Amino acid sequence: MREFGIVLNGESNCCTKKEVLIMSFTEKEIESLNESLKEKTPLEVVQWAISNAKTPVVTTNFRPYEAAILDVCAKALSDIPVIWCDSGYNTPNTYRHAEEVIELLTLNVQLYVPKQTASHRDVVMGIPDVDDPRHKIFTEQVKLEPFKRAMADFTPDVWFTNLRKGQTALRNSLDILSMGKDGVLKVSPFYYYSDAELDTYLEAHKLPNEFKYFDPTKVLENRECGLHTN
Repeated sequence: MREFGIVLNGESNCCTKKEVLIMSFTEKEIESLNESLKEKTPLEVVQWAISNAKTPVVTTNFRPYEAAILDVCAKALSDIPVIWCDSGYNTPNTYRHAEEVIELLTLNVQLYVPKQTASHRDVVMGIPDVDDPRHKIFTEQVKLEPFKRAMADFTPDVWFTNLRKGQTALRNSLDILSMGKDGVLKVSPFYYYSDAELDTYLEAHKLPNEFKYFDPTKVLENRECGLHTN
């Protein structure tokens, strides 16, 4: 097993070990790192993680405020794989926004789509209501299967996301760093940012935003999408 560093700006955190195996992070070590990283800017958080990562990726759906996480990741590693799992149900505004951000930041986009087209699914299933037993199948087809396929292809050790505190009950239990059951270190550099603070970030860095976004698997904004439960 390889080693994963836990050194910040040349100084180790409060843990006694300078390096630990990525699969053996304890809750205390994650907690200590999170305390240290709270004092860092999102770019510094990403730079720290990139310096320790072997196969980092960032995922996006080009929903509101995604340009922020894509900006810091591209600045830290210009060719970082940007995994876009496109459900096929995005609004025209989202697709236009995605094209603008991809060109602006010169993103290395890796596109993953469901194995069945939206048009075909509209005929045989449509978009089931959340109370419909078929909604679980729908979510698996349009979101989870493409995501699992992407993660299997790239086998990342570090996964950058734009999760933020206050979005869902599950996300409130996380932090800047969280370790998934699969051993992948999840990094959310904007975890403590409010919408207003992200508005300021986007304005300061001349980045676009787009609010006409639709996720057919969530329906309600505070409903968990399913990608972050593992």
